Amino acid sequence: MPGSFTASRRSLCLAAAIICQASSAAAGIAIPMTYLRQEVEPPPVLSNLDPIPQDRGIAGAEVALTDTKTTGSFMGHAYSLALSSVEPGGDFISAARRALATTKILFIDATAQGILAVADLPEAKDALLFNVSSGERRLRDADCRANLLHSMAEDAMRTDALMQMLKARRWTRTVLIIGPKPEDKAYAETLRVSAQKFGIDILASKDWTFDTDLRRAAGQEIPLFTQDFPGHDVLLIADEADDFARYVMDNTWLPRPVAGSDGLRGEGWAPVLEQWAAVQLQNRFEKAAGREMGSRDYAAWTALRTIGEAVTRTNSADPATLRSFILSDKFALDGFKGRSLTYRSWNGQLRQPMAVVNARALVELTPLDGYLHQTNEMDTLGLDRPESTCTAFGG
Repeated sequence: MPGSFTASRRSLCLAAAIICQASSAAAGIAIPMTYLRQEVEPPPVLSNLDPIPQDRGIAGAEVALTDTKTTGSFMGHAYSLALSSVEPGGDFISAARRALATTKILFIDATAQGILAVADLPEAKDALLFNVSSGERRLRDADCRANLLHSMAEDAMRTDALMQMLKARRWTRTVLIIGPKPEDKAYAETLRVSAQKFGIDILASKDWTFDTDLRRAAGQEIPLFTQDFPGHDVLLIADEADDFARYVMDNTWLPRPVAGSDGLRGEGWAPVLEQWAAVQLQNRFEKAAGREMGSRDYAAWTALRTIGEAVTRTNSADPATLRSFILSDKFALDGFKGRSLTYRSWNGQLRQPMAVVNARALVELTPLDGYLHQTNEMDTLGLDRPESTCTAFGG
């Protein structure tokens, strides 16, 4: 008799729970989101072996949407994702206004200038925006915005990760080749700052001035170009346009590893990540997109998963409520990199371990042991709070 009564009571409790869940699902919360992309005409490069995927970034958001809908279906949370992609020269701001008329959650794939233009719109004042494309420091520094979070790793996080690894190997003597484009020069400066931060010497630098077809002449030209560099452990390259760096490796005067924009690289994500269940995410992405997952795909994936985690925990779709939770100590996201991901409350940057990789393997996952921090070891990578001039977050 007592067993029968206990079983009946459990059945009633289970039925009540199902009814409550059904009632919650019936009420429902809609979470409309938009992926807003500013298309950029890619510059001409020497090689087309690695074309930029048409769905770069977008595919990451779509995989995250599928992942998030699984949980949302049980909780009455209805997630939807619209795509607004503006052709080069198109009216990006008008597209942003149209998107903000339907949702207050945007994932912005654009230049730093385009991202700031959207963040400064009156319609975006109460929105929650994610930068999924630009690693420029200024977006986390003097040009930060309270309504803008950054799931894309800062460029300095990439270079700091690389310098931590070089320091650990005691490869402290480097030289630097700088490409001709503005983004190359900006990355070179970021390399310099990181090198100084971690005690790596850049003994000499040279500007890249070749206009020959290195596909035919690399074996003759590169040794001569690098012959007068002083003795060094590593050759750094700043070639963010992916134009010439691939031809430098294995063609230098001295047999030295190459790092920076090619060779050993600091990345937020790479196809060679397999540990910490990363292979599961890699497989889901490859099945959905038919290609390997890159850093921008991962930035978009983490941005949308951030929304999913915050909505699940707060049971709200209000941007202010979500932002407050995301920047709090209560937020943590599994990013398949061995540590929980969180956001820096002073500038909105996603904290994350950074991989140092080559084309075929993970070399190190930073921050490395021994790099301590008073708050979080991941804050040894990129702009730290005392260095930041961002005031929009109240810091």
